[in-house]
Amino acid sequence: MNARRFNQPWIWALLLAASVLVAATAMGKDMSDKQQKTATAIFAGGCFWCMEPPYDKLDGVISTTSGYTGGHVENPTYEQVSAGGTGHAEALKVVYNPDKIGYAQLLEVFWRNIDPTVKDRQFCDVGNQYRTAIFYENDEQKRLAEESKQRLEKSGKFGAIYTEIVPAGPFYPAEEYHQDYYQKNPIRYKYYRWSCGRDQRLDELWGK
Repeated sequence: MNARRFNQPWIWALLLAASVLVAATAMGKDMSDKQQKTATAIFAGGCFWCMEPPYDKLDGVISTTSGYTGGHVENPTYEQVSAGGTGHAEALKVVYNPDKIGYAQLLEVFWRNIDPTVKDRQFCDVGNQYRTAIFYENDEQKRLAEESKQRLEKSGKFGAIYTEIVPAGPFYPAEEYHQDYYQKNPIRYKYYRWSCGRDQRLDELWGK
């Protein structure tokens, strides 16, 4: 290009406008990412290590956090909860994008990863802290949870279903070493899951 023509003011104005457009587009995308819709679901399904993997692989799930909820002690420790007496259940908080995945789908995953036919235990873990429960955040979650439980009861596939449906309360994240345990300690996690008979029992209940 002729240097004289390149120095024309209109060319510089055009280049500036293009730069502004590119920057604005990038900024808009960044703001859109930050402002994506989020919702929270809380489930108790026994050992929280085992509840993380099924949700982590779902498209639309943003994060999962193992923790404690449903009890009467503030900021409980793992030792306190696992010993019983605090009223808490080991639970999982799922943050998700409702535009990509619905609460009903999260419920379906929940049921297929628990044994709802036993009270105050899951597989080899025994105690109220290992109860199964759905902690709903609003009326819509409550309605969907109750409908899903009723469908299981009417299916005739199970006897009594002991899974609770209760309002969500304070959720306390578990200690850092519990988060993503299946990724940090894959061998120990797989051995625990196998020795606890979790997958064997799930296959009996739900099929492979």
